[in-house]
Amino acid sequence: MKLIEVDSKNLEQAFLKVHDHMNRGNPNWIKPLDKDVLSVFDKTKNKFLQQGEVIRWLLQDENGVFVGRIAAFINRKYKNKGDKGPIGGIGFFDCIDNQKAADLLFDKAKQWLAERGMMAMDGPINFGDRDKWWGLLVEGFHEPIYNMNYNPPYYQNLFEKYGFEVFYNQICWSLDVANAENQLSSKFYESHANYFSDPDFKVKHLKKNKLPEFARDLSTVYNKAWAKHEGNKEISPQHALKLFESMKPILDEKLIWFTYYKEEPILMWINLPDINQIIKHLDGKFGIWEKIKFFFLKTFGKNRNFVGIVFGIVPEFQGKGVDYYMIVEAEKEIKRTRHYKNLELNWQGDFNPKILNISKNLGAKQNRRLVTYRFLFDRAKNFERHPIL
Repeated sequence: MKLIEVDSKNLEQAFLKVHDHMNRGNPNWIKPLDKDVLSVFDKTKNKFLQQGEVIRWLLQDENGVFVGRIAAFINRKYKNKGDKGPIGGIGFFDCIDNQKAADLLFDKAKQWLAERGMMAMDGPINFGDRDKWWGLLVEGFHEPIYNMNYNPPYYQNLFEKYGFEVFYNQICWSLDVANAENQLSSKFYESHANYFSDPDFKVKHLKKNKLPEFARDLSTVYNKAWAKHEGNKEISPQHALKLFESMKPILDEKLIWFTYYKEEPILMWINLPDINQIIKHLDGKFGIWEKIKFFFLKTFGKNRNFVGIVFGIVPEFQGKGVDYYMIVEAEKEIKRTRHYKNLELNWQGDFNPKILNISKNLGAKQNRRLVTYRFLFDRAKNFERHPIL
């Protein structure tokens, strides 16, 4: 077997096909859009490439068949709480069920990262934002949501036998929202009653004709609630507006909610329709015909699933029940005016017990688990999991 660096359009297409080959026989697998994967490695589309480095390899067997792939990358801004040195990343891993083949891929990535001063490698992760291509699926092998990693179950053994250890678990939850009898726990309605009559508190859902206003609110809440966690960078109102504009074709106004105290934003809950329910009909392509098909299915189909992307509350209002107040307001409107049947709460790190408790209190059930692994290059060094927030 030999490793080949991906340095041409033909090899780039082979890089995509390896993933297809490893998953094609699984009826629950949804082929990602080729453009979404390729954009990670495109300097014109991935801002992280401006200051980072990335490389891809294919693994070819003695018959000339590609049987594995991996990407390694250095993101200078990538940092987790408690990190004591620079950490590299690997992602887009696929491989036949053969430990020797997997070891060749992991060894190559480790060598490349170590030569560039990294002390460990995390994976499988994305060379970019954490809401895409992050973690190895180990439980819940049903249809993935949009831009979520999907892999055969045996990949877990390939990682762990090599020496990767669990840095943190990524818990995903599912909640039935269609059943009118499926009520939230009483504490939600008690909190709602406390805040509903207080004129200082107000809940609003997004309006597409006021995106700049809501972008400022998103920026305010995110920067207070999340920017200091895990090395995240602050989001400017301009950046937030670009995010909303990029999502505009699929936005549902009544899936994005904000709470205000004396007109100041203190809480946000951002959900999106799960467009993988449409993408599964496109076979990874997004040309003119696929765009027409996407528009038709989006307009005339009924997407039954939506996905929780971000939930954030400014520190001074955490633990006071104002989040329950907003959730009840959203629940009433979504059940009354929408046709969704299921909410998936996108991955939540097991290092964040507060957000996990919100999901549990909602009555959500764990429906999948992904893992972010870490491999320390100095094997004599003590391994430490992600610290609890």
